[in-house]
Parts: sequence; C-alpha cells; structure tokens
Amino acid sequence: MPINQKLLDLLRKGRSAHENHLIDGLIDGRVSRREFLRHGSVLGLSATTLAAVTGAAGFELLSARRAFAAPGGTIRVGQIVPAAVIEPVSVADSGGITVLSQVAETLVLSGSDLTAQPLLAESWFPNEDGSVWTFKLRPNVKFHSGKVMNADDVVATFERLADPENASNALSALKGVLSKGGTRKVDDLTVEFHLDAPNGGFPYTVSTDNYNAVILPADYDGDFEKDMNGTGPFKLVSYTPKVGAVFERNPDYWGDAPLPDRIELHFYDDYQPQILALQAGDLDVMQQVPVLQGIALLHDPNVTIISTPSSAHQQVHMRTDSAPFADKRVRQAVALCLDRPGLVQGLMQGKAVIGNDSPFMPAFPATDHSIPQREKDLAKAKELLDAAGGGFEVTLTTEKYLEIPQYAQLIQAAVREIGIDMKLNIMDQGAYYGEAVPGNSPWLDSVMGITDYGHRGVPNVFLQAPLLSTGTWNSAHFNNSEYDTLVASYIAALDLEAQKETASKIQTLLLDETPIIDAYFYDYLTPTKAGVTGVEPTAMGHLFLQRASL
Repeated sequence: MPINQKLLDLLRKGRSAHENHLIDGLIDGRVSRREFLRHGSVLGLSATTLAAVTGAAGFELLSARRAFAAPGGTIRVGQIVPAAVIEPVSVADSGGITVLSQVAETLVLSGSDLTAQPLLAESWFPNEDGSVWTFKLRPNVKFHSGKVMNADDVVATFERLADPENASNALSALKGVLSKGGTRKVDDLTVEFHLDAPNGGFPYTVSTDNYNAVILPADYDGDFEKDMNGTGPFKLVSYTPKVGAVFERNPDYWGDAPLPDRIELHFYDDYQPQILALQAGDLDVMQQVPVLQGIALLHDPNVTIISTPSSAHQQVHMRTDSAPFADKRVRQAVALCLDRPGLVQGLMQGKAVIGNDSPFMPAFPATDHSIPQREKDLAKAKELLDAAGGGFEVTLTTEKYLEIPQYAQLIQAAVREIGIDMKLNIMDQGAYYGEAVPGNSPWLDSVMGITDYGHRGVPNVFLQAPLLSTGTWNSAHFNNSEYDTLVASYIAALDLEAQKETASKIQTLLLDETPIIDAYFYDYLTPTKAGVTGVEPTAMGHLFLQRASL
C-alpha cells in the first residue's frame, strides 16, 4: 500500500513543524491534494515523494479515511471561560473567540499554511498600488435569522469596527489601515475597501486574524449573546455565562453540511480540570492546553495533540527611552544571555521554533534566513554590559499566563550570570494590562516586561502596534524613524520579492537595536480524545468543528 507509517515517518524526518503540519493536514483532510502538491513542492518534497503520497492508490486510502467521518453526534468541548460578554466588536480573549467561531465568520480564512483563503468572500484583488481592495462576496449566504448576507452587511460591519466611538478591539489592527468611511458598496455582492495607505497584506486584516471582523447584519445593535445571529455552521440553542453554551447544526449553512448534530462548550476557570475531564472521557476536545500544564497529555496514548505552528510569541520589551535600557548595548547583553534552543526544548517541550528578536518567524515567506541567528554568548554579553556601565537592579513586570511566569524566572537566572539583579513582578493578567493606555497600564509603563502576542498570518500587526513610534502597543517606547519608514515600505509592498528585501533590513535593524526579544514562536496545542477527527483549530483561538466526527 503506497501510504504506510514508515513512509510517513520518513516524510516527517528532519522537517520543520510547519512542513509536518502540512503532511498531517493531508492525512486528516485539512489540506487538499492540490494544496499539498502546491505547498509540498515549495517546501522541497521531491516529485517522487509527492507522487507516492498523492498517487491514485494513496489518495484513495486518504479519501477512505476521511469518508469514515460519520455525521451526527455531539462534540463536547472544554475551554477557558470567556473573560467578558460575547460581543464581536470588543471580544479580545481566546475563550470568547472560540464561542464566536461556532456561529460567525469573516470574509477570509487565515490558513494554518499562512495563506489567505476564501470564506465569506470568494475572491479579492487590489488596484495598482494596493490602496484600494475589491472583494467579491459569496452569494446565497444566510444569517441564522434567514436574511441573505450582502454588501450592506459588510459595509456596516467595518464601519462599526472602524468607528473610534465604538471602542472596537479591531482598532488595533485597523488604525492607519482602514478608517471610518473607507468601506464602500459597489453592488450587492461587491465591496471596496479604500485604505489609509497602500497595504499588500490587507486580506489578512479582514480574515480570522482579525477575529472581531465577523460579518454581522447591517441592523445589528448589540446584545449578541441573545441569539448570536451569524452565518456560521452552528446556531445557538443556549448560552449561560460562566457555565457553557450549546449549539445545533445550521441546516441552511452555505458550505458543506456540518457533521455534528450538536456542539457543547463547557467553561472552566483553569486547565487542570479540563485535562482530567478529557482523560476521564467527559470531553472530546480541549480548545487549548499550555505545554507545561499539558505534559501528561503529550504522552497519553488515548489523546491526540493537534499541534498548529503559529507566530504566537511572548514578547520581552525593554524601554528604550530610560535607564537602564536606553543604551542598546544593555539590551543586546540581555538578549545574548538566553539559551534559545534550551527554551524550545525545555520550557516548550519542543513545541516551538527559535526566534531571532524580530516578528519575522522562520515560516513567514518574507523572512530572510541568511540573517545570523542570535545565540547565547555570556562573554560578549558581559563585555557589552561592562562597556555600558556594569550591572544594575531592574524589575521585570509580567502576567500570569501560559508559561510566562516560568519564562520570567529563566530570564532572571540568565541575566544574573552577567551581574544584573532582576526582581520579578508577576501580576494577574487583567491587572497587568490595566486600561491598556500609557499611564494606566503596567504593560505599557513598565521598564521591562513580557507580553503575550497571539498568532497572525502576516507580521504586519507585530511590526506596527508594538514597534512603530506611533504604535498603540509600543511598550518599548521605541522611536526610530528609519524603522518607521521601512515598515511603511514593507506594508505597502504587493510582491514577495519587495517584501523580502525590506524584511531583511528590518530584521537587521531590530537585531542591532534590540528593543524587544522574541526568543521563540510556539505551537498552539489542541488535545482531542483518540479517534476524534476533523477538528480544525486556529492559533487565534477559533475552533472549527463542522467536519468533526467521533
């Protein structure tokens, strides 16, 4: 038989997490044969290997595996309790995003292979300089209320999100990209986005990366929890804050008929009770498990771990406008103390890839892999620190979230070796973020901190919000006119070669200036009960269950 475990093991050997995710996607049906051939050739799989995997007999076997997925049944999901009311305009936490993804959809899907794929929009194209993007909408899409979606709904959605008066969480992605008045109807199935500046990656701004950008009816006036009227594959049956939600199959869904009859979401305050419930057979899926809490599941034969490579990372910022980090030699010294392979293999149990102190993770197409990787070098770090005036005391402020407290302790121990006395201030997540504005946020005001950044399919948000001199999340207080100019050029570029050229300059500049440390990019881990198939998570917190089967 052309497909067997030895062949699959051979395919996976020596390949990156992103490449293996593509191979696994073909096996479980998340990646089509055409997508596998296209991306496989780019990743370097030989023609012989591609033929062996996707040839007639092999493809028949894969198709048979997928066909085994039976319709019907109830999928029981454990997830962290949503942090606030489920309101598409303001939702900002993974718990809320998981709920939202059952019932509502964006124009574009930001795929696990980092490509933008059609969802509620069938196609899109830019004008000559990328300042206007035209989107063709999918016809005959119905909201759960029975109303047919059209361009008026899309225009109203983005006018709502772009209006500063609405306190939209999407403003972090839309600022400087799309302003109120920029979304315009051409006809019932055509919308134009007139942007603030040319933007080659704009489709990702209206994709699942921007989780607030789900399309709602034009007359939506709030109270989403009442009926959760979206276009998604499941319809709301009941929602109980702090407890859970129940959904049923949407019989009028525009795509393939959802397989499950029913989805049950069960809310938990912590991960350990979910782990125990999954192991006891009371849950079929956990929306996410942090690697340190989930070590037992990684080696449990009754559990399957869906490992989604992502650009999610824990950004370390150092304030560049005040002592002790105003001198870039000090910032470089801190960065040189970290054992990045050790962080990936130890702290993250191999479920991450090494970062090089810029938002350009290795899997981004524009990333310049010829830029030297920063490595641990204590002698060089001590030399730089001594030249800048020697050791000092400093407080690292951060949040209780995922592995961040343990990461902070490792940084504390690492910098001690060169004479830096680091105290830790580890806060509850809400207290750390505060009001998320300068002057009222330990995140934005601390001299040094660690902040969680969720996955994006392109690095644009990471390049802008935390690092531009005008960035809304500029906790490093980084102000570099050359950087601002390079980012504007990168964002505007429509072709990959132009992006690569600028990305290389940005990577080089950030390695030199070191306002932030991005030591690793971690995989998003979604455990399922063995035998459960068709679960499709995203690293943003979405959980697509329409193809799920027990």
